[in-house]
Amino acid sequence: MAGGHMLTIGAFAKACRLSPKALRLYDELDLLKPSRVDPDTGYRYYAVEQLDKARLVAWLRRLGMPLARIRQVCAMCPADAAREIRAYWARVESDTAARRDLAEFLIRHMSATPRKDTTMLELRYSAHSDRGRVRPANQDTAYAGTRLLAVADGCGPAGAPASSAAVAALRFLETAELGADNVLNLLEDAVQGATQAVRDAADGDAEVGTTLTALLWTGSRLALVHIGDSRAYLLRDGALFRITDDHTVVQSLIDEGRLTPEEATTHPQRALLLKCLPPAAPATVDLRLRDAEPGDRYLLCSDGLCAVVPDARIRHLLTTAPTPDTAVHTLITAANEAGGPDNVSCVVADVVEGAV
Repeated sequence: MAGGHMLTIGAFAKACRLSPKALRLYDELDLLKPSRVDPDTGYRYYAVEQLDKARLVAWLRRLGMPLARIRQVCAMCPADAAREIRAYWARVESDTAARRDLAEFLIRHMSATPRKDTTMLELRYSAHSDRGRVRPANQDTAYAGTRLLAVADGCGPAGAPASSAAVAALRFLETAELGADNVLNLLEDAVQGATQAVRDAADGDAEVGTTLTALLWTGSRLALVHIGDSRAYLLRDGALFRITDDHTVVQSLIDEGRLTPEEATTHPQRALLLKCLPPAAPATVDLRLRDAEPGDRYLLCSDGLCAVVPDARIRHLLTTAPTPDTAVHTLITAANEAGGPDNVSCVVADVVEGAV
């Protein structure tokens, strides 16, 4: 090599904080090749100029990034590499959220001093679905019962049967035996049944599918299952929280910092789903468990509401409506007054203190 200062593998490892063992592995994988290998001893030597790349590899490994993706990042210009790292970390946070909620539940459940509910809670609920002012047919399905709340938004030629089949496949949960330690497993199994029901309704048509957002009431908690771009909101103490993530192309671009929420409203692919039932490829649904408090109000809705009615308006209407039934119809009216470009479905449920 001409000119540059050379470091032994030991000195290079110390400088970049990668072990010699790791450096040998990265050499074998063509990720970080030494500048020179002694032809007699096989000893590896590295140029000082390679330290920046080696340190980047070390940092990305500390993030948990797979080696194949690290190779891609190292080949990019700094600006593109920064966007790729941001996208990777956004995906890590999204994938971790469901496991974090499950871990919190398990910690509470296995605690030596388990939670004791001093108040009996129950749901007051209402559901309604409307065709809107533009679409020729309604492909949404909305359902509310003593345990199950669900909204599904079908797409394709058999969108209506698909959304109806998905919700119908969950209806057995109204009478199933629920335990605090198995509710998420039960809900996940139910979604597998819903997936098959949607496939049956699609009858081989790859364009047919549905979103599904549902809450299952256990008596003190709500188990959430979600896939697609229908949404679930929680109104608590006057503040509105969205408790689902949209599985859409534009939301992934927002998460990666490539698009602002304002730009997303006019993006040509704003309705393109990354996930729905049945999945085109192996895909997991979002599963979470939430503690309920008296006074909570939950909203499930198809994108026919949230695409045209801003969250601030939704919060105001939920806050001022005296009953779930009033809230449901007021929200649907607001969507239609905003043009009603899509089917709109809403389920509203209040957590209230029940009779002892």
